[in-house]
Amino acid sequence: MPAADEPDEFETAPHLPPARFVTFEGGEGVGKSTQIRRLLGHLARLGVAAVRTREPGGTPKAEAIRSFILQGRSEEWGAAAEAVLFAAARHDHVMQLIVPNLEAGKWVLSDRFADSTRAYQGLTGGVDDKTIDALEELALDGHQPDLTFLLDMEPEAAFRRVAQRAEEDGVPTVPDRFEKEGIEYHRRLRDGFLTIAVRNPGRCVVVAADGDENAVAAEIWRIVRERFPELTDLDEHVAVNGHAQDGFAGSGE
Repeated sequence: MPAADEPDEFETAPHLPPARFVTFEGGEGVGKSTQIRRLLGHLARLGVAAVRTREPGGTPKAEAIRSFILQGRSEEWGAAAEAVLFAAARHDHVMQLIVPNLEAGKWVLSDRFADSTRAYQGLTGGVDDKTIDALEELALDGHQPDLTFLLDMEPEAAFRRVAQRAEEDGVPTVPDRFEKEGIEYHRRLRDGFLTIAVRNPGRCVVVAADGDENAVAAEIWRIVRERFPELTDLDEHVAVNGHAQDGFAGSGE
């Protein structure tokens, strides 16, 4: 008979949680990649398999489109043409990476997704909702995120953060197609993302991103556990037993 403070050797771990698709949105420099990395760490601790990806990109074809756009080569074509390019990249991303991983039982965490096109090319760039809706329907093929985090902060503060990190790393910043836009553009962009969150309260959660990295990560993890209660059961099991269920895969890319 085990001691009172020892886990019951016959206790079974909760079943593997269903695969989830979680996206991170927001303006430039709000910390999306950092918070995705932190969430991957939480999932790995529980033994939940997860992959990290980004948009535009994630697949060879989508990465080629990413390079074309962010180098500014599509700028003269206008926002509508850029929206079409993003949709083409997204369709390949969905079909070749997102769907296969979800079907394999892996969580997918994406740095940007369809909301970015709606915010950048739609609400900020002037492409009408009807066009954005049509492109989104084509690109997503019904695969909406289960949860979207909108990391929100004032653009001025975000760009100061970017500059500070570049200085600390000793790496000069080279603005891409959208980073080089003026501050008024980025204020409108922020408003666009907040509008999207208001329109989609069941999927989008706004998280203040101007705080300490650890505090933001803790808030995101709290929301994830609240939204997907099966993780709470698994977290409690790991806390008691010191390990995840045998056979759970770790996070990866």
